[in-house]
Amino acid sequence: MASSTTLKLPDELKHRIARIAEAAGQSPHAFMVEAIEAQTELAERRRKFVASALDAEREVAQFGIVYDGDEVLSYLQSRLTGQPARRPRRRKA
Repeated sequence: MASSTTLKLPDELKHRIARIAEAAGQSPHAFMVEAIEAQTELAERRRKFVASALDAEREVAQFGIVYDGDEVLSYLQSRLTGQPARRPRRRKA
């Protein structure tokens, strides 16, 4: 069940939303719900990405094992083009 929320917008933004929503064949309400949903998803994805990066940083600090970025890139490019590829070597940080 949806609940009501009041959102106070500057007049100029409200007019911009009305124009763009109409051009997209949407109501201003539908446009705003879609925009808020998209921004929420983006923020959630960003939060997961940062958490993953911090986990990786802790893992490197704990174990000290890394891969050379250029070797990884070369490996992936070779694999994508169907050429034989040597796996990158793990190294101590």
